[in-house]
Amino acid sequence: MTVTAAQWRKLASALPEVEEKSHFEQPDFRVRNKIFAELSRDGKQATLKCTPEFQAMLLDAKPDVFSPAAGAWGRQGWTRVVLAKLELARAPDLLLEAWRLVAPKKLVAAHSGKQPAAASATKKKRARG
Repeated sequence: MTVTAAQWRKLASALPEVEEKSHFEQPDFRVRNKIFAELSRDGKQATLKCTPEFQAMLLDAKPDVFSPAAGAWGRQGWTRVVLAKLELARAPDLLLEAWRLVAPKKLVAAHSGKQPAAASATKKKRARG
C-alpha cells in the first residue's frame, strides 16, 4: 500500500506540536514554525528535510521514489518523495526523522522519553548544589 496526500497530512500532523501552514501556496508542516515537510499542491509529491547523508541513502535505495529538491535546497538535504511509490509503512519513520531535525532538542527528548545530555547534567548539578 502506498501513501496518499491525506495519509501524509495525517501522519505529519500527528507529530508533537505540528501545525499545517502554507509556503509558496502549498501545504507545509512545521514544529515551532520550522518547516520539516511539505506537500505539493496536487498531492502527488511531498518534500522532507533530511541530512545530506540520509538523503544520499534514500536516493541510492529508491531512486524512483526519492530525488533531491531543486538547487541549493536539494544540496542541503531537502528531498522530494513520489507518494504513489512510497510504502505507507515507511512514511511515519521518514516524517519523524525530518521532524527531529527541526524540533527543539527538549521537545525531541520529551517525545522519545529521554532528556538531552545538557539538561541531565544541569539537573544533577542542581541536585548536588
